[in-house]
Amino acid sequence: MGIVIGLVVTFGCVLGGFMAMGGHLDVLVQPWELVIIGGSALGTFLVANPMATVKDTGKACMEAFKHAVPKETEYLETLGVLHSLMRELRTKSRSEVEAHIDNPEESAIFQAYPTVLSNNDLTHFICDYCRIIIIGNARPFEIEALMDEEIQTIKRDKLKSYHALVAMSEGLPALGIVAAVLGVIKAMGALDQSPEVLGALIGAALVGTFLGIFLSYAVVGPIATKIKIVREKKNRLYVIVKQTLLAYMNGSLPQVALEFGRKTISSYDRPTIDAVEQSTLNPGGAGGDAEKKAA
Repeated sequence: MGIVIGLVVTFGCVLGGFMAMGGHLDVLVQPWELVIIGGSALGTFLVANPMATVKDTGKACMEAFKHAVPKETEYLETLGVLHSLMRELRTKSRSEVEAHIDNPEESAIFQAYPTVLSNNDLTHFICDYCRIIIIGNARPFEIEALMDEEIQTIKRDKLKSYHALVAMSEGLPALGIVAAVLGVIKAMGALDQSPEVLGALIGAALVGTFLGIFLSYAVVGPIATKIKIVREKKNRLYVIVKQTLLAYMNGSLPQVALEFGRKTISSYDRPTIDAVEQSTLNPGGAGGDAEKKAA
């Protein structure tokens, strides 16, 4: 919704200001200039990026428009599933714990936290490191280094769409100049026409420069920035898992280890200690509590 409101304000101010200066909107309607700029931008985007990145960019744009960042429910469920697993690690045998992490889809622990279970990457991340803890040979600082490396890898993969759109944004002004040059070439072929005709052709050519700059700095660039914000917030879930499990490996009790994870959440989104405690005492109830608060 924020992107839609921002684009409405941007287009309204630019076009409204142009009309207030006495400009005519029909002058800006140059569909073939837009075809040249948009088509060449799309073509270079396809050339520069593998198909996996192209598909992920579409997914990332949808996430940006929906502002699909983790909500309090997702944070609480992540902390809740970690608390349950850490209690299992302390009190149950290795085979009993392995039953949960080897097949999380059928685990009662993960089924109690459907938001986490629906996030396959996060679920596998949690299970992988719980499995390493069960083995018991790795030291905490080694696990921390491995987690840092994997989180950085995940971050690089998730931000490929952002970098792809930034590259497109940086190229749009130049592509606008290309469209403008083609328009000027067309105008040069009509030098024998009246000043009115020649002026219209030159004006149409200059629209290409306007469109290239406008699309770059007012549309594609801001959407890319929003994608980066959303993806980085989603990656924060992995940091929560990292800090919580490391605290547990260093000897903290499960409830204390949760506080290490909770503190990595931004202060604007961080659930209270009471909310975390309630979530751990009532597995699967975090979503219902959050919905009641929202209502």
